[in-house]
Amino acid sequence: MKGGSKYQPLSEYLRRSNQREVTLTFVEIEVLMAETLPDSARSKRAWWSNRSKGALQASAWMEAGYLVENLDLNRECVTFRKPSIGYKVQHVGDTVQWNSDLIKALRLHMSLTQGQLAQELGVRQQTVSEWENSVYTPTRATSKHLTLVAEQAGFKYGEGG
Repeated sequence: MKGGSKYQPLSEYLRRSNQREVTLTFVEIEVLMAETLPDSARSKRAWWSNRSKGALQASAWMEAGYLVENLDLNRECVTFRKPSIGYKVQHVGDTVQWNSDLIKALRLHMSLTQGQLAQELGVRQQTVSEWENSVYTPTRATSKHLTLVAEQAGFKYGEGG
């Protein structure tokens, strides 16, 4: 994060936090920054995306070790969460076996709802829910697709997390 960025105080606040999850209202963020958030922060979910490479606001929370987990534009609040460290990654041959924790972590990394991830993968929202709740696991073909989506999203899931 560049020194002098208006989002630097948010980054510092999150870095100092020893919480796994931090929920802040937009007003609280503005108080930290000592200036107002842009209108797009109040109206566009994409502004809060963890996929916004190079976006100063995303750098603020991501460099502090957090991802946006939940956003409520109506209530004007956002929940930041530290991603799990050390996912259990298993392979069958050269294919990653995607488990519930790994799928949810990918979805959160991409700032997607279950429905949005389902659309990205060409499956039903219920299917994503069932994966995340360990009802069943993705097929081998879907696991390969998940791996491609994860790579495109810059999601790191190797043995060390």
